[in-house]
Amino acid sequence: MTDGPLIVQSDKTLLLDIDHPGSVECRRAIAPFAELERSPEHIHTYRLTNLGLWNARAAGHDAEQVIDTLIKYSRYAVPHALLVDIAETMSRYGRLRLEADPVHGLILITNDSAVLEEVIRAKKIAPLLGVRIDKETIAVHPSQRGAIKQSLLRLGWPAEDFAGYVDGQAHEIALTQKDWKIRPYQELAAEGFWHGGSGVVVLPCGAGKTIVGAAAMAHAKATTLILVTNTVAARQWRDELLKRTTLNEDEIGEYSGAKKEIRPVTIATYQVMTKKKNGVYAHLDLFDTHDWGLIIYDEVHLLPAPIFRFTADIQSRRRLGLTATLVREDGMEGEVFSLIGPKRFDVPWKEIEAQGYIAPAECVEVRVNLTETERMLYATAEPEERYRYCSTTATKRKVVEALVERHKDDQVLVIGQYISQLDELSEVLKVPLIKGDTPVKERERLFAMFRTGEIKCLVVSKVANFSIDLPDATIAIQVSGAFGSRQEEAQRLGRILRPKSDGRGATFYSVVSRDTVDQDFAQNRQRFLAEQGYSYRIIDADDVFQGKI
Repeated sequence: MTDGPLIVQSDKTLLLDIDHPGSVECRRAIAPFAELERSPEHIHTYRLTNLGLWNARAAGHDAEQVIDTLIKYSRYAVPHALLVDIAETMSRYGRLRLEADPVHGLILITNDSAVLEEVIRAKKIAPLLGVRIDKETIAVHPSQRGAIKQSLLRLGWPAEDFAGYVDGQAHEIALTQKDWKIRPYQELAAEGFWHGGSGVVVLPCGAGKTIVGAAAMAHAKATTLILVTNTVAARQWRDELLKRTTLNEDEIGEYSGAKKEIRPVTIATYQVMTKKKNGVYAHLDLFDTHDWGLIIYDEVHLLPAPIFRFTADIQSRRRLGLTATLVREDGMEGEVFSLIGPKRFDVPWKEIEAQGYIAPAECVEVRVNLTETERMLYATAEPEERYRYCSTTATKRKVVEALVERHKDDQVLVIGQYISQLDELSEVLKVPLIKGDTPVKERERLFAMFRTGEIKCLVVSKVANFSIDLPDATIAIQVSGAFGSRQEEAQRLGRILRPKSDGRGATFYSVVSRDTVDQDFAQNRQRFLAEQGYSYRIIDADDVFQGKI
């Protein structure tokens, strides 16, 4: 028994003592398989989940490594029953395998015939299966490759997919490393994905996920479909590919509301792909009718349901998911796991910060008091309206004004959820606003002016949550958000994490109304960043007004 920082409990919770000198090392060691649940000041609570353990297994960590990690850092003896449970849970991954057979086509094979007997009797799985070949093998309808992976995951027997992939139409793509060099972790991520076949790469915002995508394309050397969150992101991908690869302008097409180009590399937005016309998804056949060698999903944690549905049908193509936060508040991480693929590469944010590839950041929660009138309005509001009331209070506006004034020499982003609040802030601060109905050309113009320093401050709605490259933004002020969304918080911090030309750090302010649901949501939003080693300093609005920050 050692004096370790971790207390391992039989209910699958792990308690991490933050004040222990070995806590940072321990946090890194358990990150591949444990999920953070709560992160108050001194003791953080992690949980072992089946999906977390299977992701770790798919990424190359075996049960022995997980158990050794727990024993190494545990303060007390690790419950034996838990160790057995971890070994058994992780052994479930890969007990069933999907393979391509030259005679029977797609088959489900096992080295444990009892497991096969169990799953073929499941109501949801029986219709997906063909003829029984022998006691360890059964044929699967090729079109059901994705559906069977989904159903097996839900049953608790995740299948490993060795059925291979079609090569797609060949197209020469290579990286051009003249005035830049691929970073070691980007190379490892691309290789981890390629050897795994399909899957998700998790990297912090600002750590160059686009380059991982480009490196994967250089491995595939085939036609590629890239799915992104919006048109601005599509243009950024295009610019980045032109800069980093041998592709020229004629080889990259944009498939969005404005353009419908199909080229060897086509960048499409999720919005256009999920658009319905006469009750039919008119553009989804883009997936099927072209012989893609690789499909890349940018910000994969945002995948809309129709895309999931379609991804289930195209399992024969290699799929790469890119994200900074593989968390979904709707609990659909399992769908990402079974349809895109398991997590192939993950690296803690603080590790990349230590290597100097992302800017160090300080997180500050500014708590404001509602006025008497506001408190009364809040108390008498309908439950569904309360969050809007406390998120858009006038006191928040005054705090934002004071913070912008304090940082008037820095590049500042003010980010929020409610358009009326953002309109007001834009007017008061006398700075431009970028929101959903801002034309793409205007967005690009304003972002370009912000990058050059011509504009010092921008107010942005949630359109700037994702895939926007603003290297010199050093201050972000969050005034309201999408309820308790952990990934949104991480994405917003990510807007200011790109390394600064002068090596400065970044500051992320989150303005929160005290004693309201805003405060409760803020706690949930911060969980993912706490897991990555960021801690929030809480200050009072009065400290801002008095300049005591």
